[in-house]
Amino acid sequence: MPKLRVNNIGIYYEVTGQGEPLLFIHGLASSSRSWKKQVSFFARHYRVITFDIRGHGRSDKPLRESYSIKLFATDTVELMKALGIDSAHVIGFSMGGMVGFQLAAYAPEVVRSLVAVNCCPEGSMRSFNDGVECFRHIFLLQFNGMWSKRHNGVKQPGLSFDRKGPPQSVLQRMAMNNKLAYANAFGALVKWSVADRLSTINCPTLMIASDADFVPVSIKAAYVSKIPNAELVVIKNARHATPRKQAEAFNAMLLEFLLKHSAWQAAVR
Repeated sequence: MPKLRVNNIGIYYEVTGQGEPLLFIHGLASSSRSWKKQVSFFARHYRVITFDIRGHGRSDKPLRESYSIKLFATDTVELMKALGIDSAHVIGFSMGGMVGFQLAAYAPEVVRSLVAVNCCPEGSMRSFNDGVECFRHIFLLQFNGMWSKRHNGVKQPGLSFDRKGPPQSVLQRMAMNNKLAYANAFGALVKWSVADRLSTINCPTLMIASDADFVPVSIKAAYVSKIPNAELVVIKNARHATPRKQAEAFNAMLLEFLLKHSAWQAAVR
């Protein structure tokens, strides 16, 4: 399994394909495996990089240190350097989108373009009621419910992804994550924000929102209005896990955006 030691930690990563680099960053309590439907699609024209954020998946899980979005972003930059990547198109889902925002705001030289999926540029979500509880509902309770369901065979209403329950692959990804590391990462979200720096983000930016996500589209639209070169697209009849649940629509939207900002496409034209 490929692993690099960067920023004093072992980070698991995979690189597939050739061309301009696309860097995919997964969400909380997940791993790089969540991007498998994107890797196979985009590796035909791009160099696709996926990795496990510290505390997740197959990367190291130090438990005696505080995690932060800034730390995750620093790990990302160091991984890129180790792989010889000066800059990349950054695609982040949920917590991964927050890492993308952190990079665009504080390390703009490494971000060719930013795609933020079902996330906001601040973790506390002060712009709508009880944002912290929303995060708690989405992730913490859901994770504990799935863990109990897997080990006790007891169904817990309201804690699964949908009425059919989470697929086995999702359970496996989440089971790989240490609960203490998960709680540490969750704590990093609620106290983080780059909302006051949105006007400084100048790279092409796309926010992809699901119409049935936990955070209303109107909230995301308000953030987009503050970013100079940003646009918002909405996937209909979709919930939070859009890249996996609505992969075809998601890939099409992402490809359309990349074609506008990719060097290889410009060369073809």
